[in-house]
Amino acid sequence: MTIEGRDDGATGGRIRLGMVGGGQGAFIGGVHRMAARLDDQFALLAGALSADPDRARASAADLGLAPERSYGDFAEMARAEAARADGIEAVAVVTPNHLHCTVARAFLEAGIAVICDKPLAADLQDALDLADMVVRAGVPFFVTYNYSGYPMVRQAREMVAAGAIGELRVVQVEYPQDWLTEPLEATGQKQADWRTDPARAGAGCIGDIGTHAFHLAGFVTGLQPESLCADLTTFVAGRRVDDNVHVLLRYPTGARGMLWSSQVAPGNENALRLRVYGSRGGLEWAQEQPNHLWFTPFGQPTRLITRAGVGAGPAAARVTRIPAGHPEGYIEGFATLYAEVGRILRARRAGEGPPPEALCPGIEDGLRGVAFIDAALRSSRAGSAWVSL
Repeated sequence: MTIEGRDDGATGGRIRLGMVGGGQGAFIGGVHRMAARLDDQFALLAGALSADPDRARASAADLGLAPERSYGDFAEMARAEAARADGIEAVAVVTPNHLHCTVARAFLEAGIAVICDKPLAADLQDALDLADMVVRAGVPFFVTYNYSGYPMVRQAREMVAAGAIGELRVVQVEYPQDWLTEPLEATGQKQADWRTDPARAGAGCIGDIGTHAFHLAGFVTGLQPESLCADLTTFVAGRRVDDNVHVLLRYPTGARGMLWSSQVAPGNENALRLRVYGSRGGLEWAQEQPNHLWFTPFGQPTRLITRAGVGAGPAAARVTRIPAGHPEGYIEGFATLYAEVGRILRARRAGEGPPPEALCPGIEDGLRGVAFIDAALRSSRAGSAWVSL
């Protein structure tokens, strides 16, 4: 019998997974673990779950990891797992941002595939160096821009590519939250503490959720901006990073965009929303109602397309798990990326190339995300000047 954390030599063909970070008290590590197991393609077998040795051991025990595969640090883990016949095939990097590159490098050097939380790095040069290393190493690398896993986001992407709304003109994307409206970091709350620390986060709202909004817009439209104008603001006194962001975007096709992300917008929990308008119609999707996509052909009534419902196409159907009317959301969207990674890694295991239909953000997406953050910071510091990406 195989359970998460222990392998009796028969994982049932599951991808052998490790994790760095994500120990007791962490948020995103638990999300990764749930997502990895939802489609039963991964078995978590090893981890360096915390920089604190006691917490790492306790966290490993909670997850049922074999004691000999609970490591004191990630470098030791990379070396030891690479030397095992049954060593991990992929590692999930769920640490604070400043460690992403350092951890990823250790596993790339060991020939182990990397599943990295966003953003790819805390600064652009580190991201460029890591991207170069990925190419040289020839090891699969994935970045968990998880909103690209939602079925109706895939539906919107398919419709845009098919020309359903015509030539793209306007891209509007926003991601407001309210959880940092007050100085929560001053209370010692773990998530607020590191996410508002420039040494560990690199940037504030722009890097935490602004990069999600940026990736979503590019994923659906297929467009990448050539220049931007940004205004990054810190509203909470004493906070060391931005907590509100406004960005104008210019695309090489002539389309224009606007991005707003905020963590000080009372009344907004996780209100990621995308609106795309073309010469023949528009599309609208909201993360808090993820199974709905609104489509308005110009001059006609607005139509509601639902996940697994009438009008949903093959791109959405391919990543839909349950019948229409049953809610699918955050964990399922995240799990879609793990399922896609699983397909790619199984093909690698068999000595084959990636399946053409498997769609998961990779190193290029991660690099573009960090370039966006860098450009937004440069623009804002220059008095909201237009800068190139």
